[in-house]
Amino acid sequence: MLAALSAEDSSIRLKAALAAGSAADPVLLEALVERCAVEPDFFVRDMLSWALTRLPPAVALPRIRRELDSAHAQARSQALHTLSKIGDPAAWAWITRDMLRDTDDEVARTVWRVAVALVPEDGRAELAEDLARQLGRGDRSVQLSLSRAFVDLGGGSEPVLEKAAAHPDPAVAAHARATLLLLDDPETGFDEALFEAKRVTALGPERTAAAEAARASAGTAAAVAPEGAPDC
Repeated sequence: MLAALSAEDSSIRLKAALAAGSAADPVLLEALVERCAVEPDFFVRDMLSWALTRLPPAVALPRIRRELDSAHAQARSQALHTLSKIGDPAAWAWITRDMLRDTDDEVARTVWRVAVALVPEDGRAELAEDLARQLGRGDRSVQLSLSRAFVDLGGGSEPVLEKAAAHPDPAVAAHARATLLLLDDPETGFDEALFEAKRVTALGPERTAAAEAARASAGTAAAVAPEGAPDC
């Protein structure tokens, strides 16, 4: 089984991870954790995490925790992913501010998701403040992940986002406004919300409101104009 976990064929590695989880033998702990750090296949990595969840938490958690300080981004990211699968509330204490602003985007996206899943009720406001410091960061996928974290965190994050919407950096302000739109209506598409937020940020709230009022007024006038009336 140990040899199969590092086989060249990903299907063999997947079967080995499944077998390891079925066996749930603590002797496999080290091999599973080490493989998580280097496994290139997403599905195999997910199966490795599942195998780790099958082990007693008292055995698995201390070893997984050590990976959070690894110099390798994948080791950190996969350890966080596994913690989310285990779901032990005690792991919340291991999520630090430095981790929330990890320089690796994939690790940061994972830790945001895990932090929201593990945070206790009395820590939600502080977490919202910490997450707000990452607004405007990265490309679309990174910003979408952060917005989703805020949506999962809930309405209590609104005051933080409203404050960020007035940030002098337009990227931060637009991202905050887009996230507020998603909080108000989670069914709104992120691209649509971000486009609208950028428009409001560029025009300013007052000019945006004036433009909306003028457009609404023009629409009303067109609706009540007599049939056949000449255009002005």
